Amino acid sequence: MKWLTVLFVLFIILIIILADTGSLGIFYHINRIPYADKAGHFILYGTLALLIDLTLFRSFPSLSRKRVAVIGGLILALLIGLEEFSQQYFSSRTFSLMDLTASYLGLVFFSWLAVKTQR
Repeated sequence: MKWLTVLFVLFIILIIILADTGSLGIFYHINRIPYADKAGHFILYGTLALLIDLTLFRSFPSLSRKRVAVIGGLILALLIGLEEFSQQYFSSRTFSLMDLTASYLGLVFFSWLAVKTQR
């Protein structure tokens, strides 16, 4: 699980770097579909939250799953917010509260899913 989580983190970092440099390629065309960007934020950051939660659950089995998910989620939410805010400094990017909201909704939903499925 740890390796899958690490690989997914690297995949998201790659997408962020490509977006920051204006080199998204095929992802640029996907983003032209109405609301595809919002769905992408929801699914990508939600999947990241799920993988992180599942990895942390295995790493800290004696801790409450809810507590682990909340702490992990808060740290991830901070990083997501910083990344979205940083888009103001790149000419190829734009800060969007709707993107941030979609990211946070994905984080919350998939973290809830992780807690509910790992009882």
